[in-house]
Amino acid sequence: MFLTKSIMDTDMARNLDLTALRSFVTVAEVGGVTRAAGHLHLTQSAVSMQLKRLEDSLGLSLIDRSARTVQLTPTGEQLLSYARRMLVLNDEAVARLTDDGYEGEIVLGVPHDILYPAIPPSLAGFAKLYPRLRVRLLSLPTRTLKTMFARGECDAILTTEETMGERGETLLTLPLVWAGASGGSAYRNRPLPFAFCRNCIFSPIARQMLDAAGIEWVSVVDAASDRASEVAVMADLAVYVILDQTLPQGVSRIPSGADLPALPDQNINLYRSSAMRPDVSDALAVILRDNYARLTAPSRLAAE
Repeated sequence: MFLTKSIMDTDMARNLDLTALRSFVTVAEVGGVTRAAGHLHLTQSAVSMQLKRLEDSLGLSLIDRSARTVQLTPTGEQLLSYARRMLVLNDEAVARLTDDGYEGEIVLGVPHDILYPAIPPSLAGFAKLYPRLRVRLLSLPTRTLKTMFARGECDAILTTEETMGERGETLLTLPLVWAGASGGSAYRNRPLPFAFCRNCIFSPIARQMLDAAGIEWVSVVDAASDRASEVAVMADLAVYVILDQTLPQGVSRIPSGADLPALPDQNINLYRSSAMRPDVSDALAVILRDNYARLTAPSRLAAE
C-alpha cells in the first residue's frame, strides 16, 4: 500500500520552472517587475507572464498585488528561500559542466566598511560556481570606486551612499549609527571626541549633524585609514559613525539617550559593468543580493 502510494505521488509530481523561479527571485530582490525585466533582459510582460505561470502551476498566490510596492505573500516568502537554493545549485551545475568558458579575472570593488560580514561568504559562494574565474578584490572608498568604475577599471562595485546612480541596484538600506567602545563613556564628553577617516563619506555627514545640533566636537583621529579610527574608538578615546549591522567586535551602538543627532539611512548599492558576461554578472548579483539581504541576521550568512 505504501509502495503504491509513493509511485502515484511520483507520477503526479510537479516540476518548478527554473526560468520562472529566476524571474520570481529577481522581482523579489530588486523590488519590482520593471526593474527585474531590465536585469533579466526581458520585457515587463514576459516577466509578469512567468510569475503568473509559476503561481498557476502551484495553485498559490506568491505576490500581494494589492500592495503599492512589491510584497511577497507568506507562501511567496517560503518559496523564495527554496528558489534561491535551486538557482544556485542549477548555476553551479552549469558552471562546472562548462567551466572551460569561465577563465580569467573579474575586479570587484567594495568599501572597507561593508566588507564584513557579507563579502567573505559571497566570495566563497562565487568561487564554488566559477572555480577557474579569479576575483580581484579592491577595498577602496566609494568615491574612488565610482571613478574607477566609470573608467572601466572595475567589473562590479559596491557603494555606500544616500542615493543611487544610473544603472545601480540597492541591495540593502541600513541606518547610519553613532558607535563607541563597548561599555565605554567617550560619548559623554564635551567637546565630543570624534574619530574620522578622510576618505569616509560618513564623517562629513556626522560633522554637519553635530554642527547643526550645536554640539561641540574635537577631532581625535584624522587618518586616511578606517582602521585608525576603529583603534581609537575601541580604546574609548572617541566615537565615530558606522552602518548598523557592520560594527566590529568591541564596538557598540551608543545609547539612544546620549543626545546625539539622528543620522540618515545609507544605501548599499551594486553597479555592474555591461562588459561582464551576462550569466557571470547575474550569478554574482544573486550571491551578493542574498548575503546582503541576510545582513540583519549575520548568523545566517552562508556561501550558498
